[in-house]
Amino acid sequence: MKKYNAQEVDRLDKIVSKLEEKLSREAIQRMIKNGKILVNGKLQKPSYKTTVDDVITIEEELPQEIDLKPQEMPLDIIYEDNDILIINKEKGIVVHPGNGNIDGTLANAVMALCKGSLSGIGGKIRPGIVHRIDKDTSGLIIIAKNDNAHINLSKQIQNREVKKTYIALVRGNVKENEATINMPIGRSTKDRKKMAVTKTGKEAITHFKVLKRYLEYTLLEVNIETGRTHQIRVHLSQIGYPIVGDEVYSNGKNPFNVKGQMLHAAKLTFKHPTTNKEVTFEAPLPKYFIEVLERLEQNM
Repeated sequence: MKKYNAQEVDRLDKIVSKLEEKLSREAIQRMIKNGKILVNGKLQKPSYKTTVDDVITIEEELPQEIDLKPQEMPLDIIYEDNDILIINKEKGIVVHPGNGNIDGTLANAVMALCKGSLSGIGGKIRPGIVHRIDKDTSGLIIIAKNDNAHINLSKQIQNREVKKTYIALVRGNVKENEATINMPIGRSTKDRKKMAVTKTGKEAITHFKVLKRYLEYTLLEVNIETGRTHQIRVHLSQIGYPIVGDEVYSNGKNPFNVKGQMLHAAKLTFKHPTTNKEVTFEAPLPKYFIEVLERLEQNM
């Protein structure tokens, strides 16, 4: 058990992040929720504003034992070393188990590949998972093979030091050559399964530029500063250019019979957790995505 006196006024989770630099944002949120972090002996929310001389107690949390069934699955491995694994995820694969997805996830496959040698910080059902992309979004994802790598990468993501570049095909002709969408995103009040632009949401910033315009469609390069749930899909739909095939944030109709959004995580740039050197990884567009673009080319 560690005790600290708060020396400034700020959110509890931010104060703890400064006091315990080895703790990831996800770990801090979980520990606060589970009563492992208290203020003056009481349970508080992560957003609780500390006052000077508040006593913060932190109960040390050991990494959880990984408890997930390994399952052999074909994986497109872009890069691998002793610390990280970069995978080009196929569309249709869930990153980790959740409601309705007990197995058959990327996490199950990684467990089989790495023989259990993964970071346990993400908990029993998310071993090595530093970040995630949606089931029907394809592309790059980072897996941490040990706790030190996981903590380092989580800090980079928290500090917005990881550059994520996506390729998206949207309905409509985007007029601007490039633009920034800065709209807060939170849980929809009309449908709790969806996200929405809302005044009470968290800051969400999306940058995009036009790569090519087709008849009734536009190909975009998208970079995100923040990583809110469904951020790109919500933002592009909000400004009137839903992603082709998105069954949640558009009517899902398209002449290409594509199931799920045409969104691909094409490029990742970050500092390697051990060498501290900047590294960049890229994943080519999936075959179906290329075929759709070829059809659009023929119609121009």
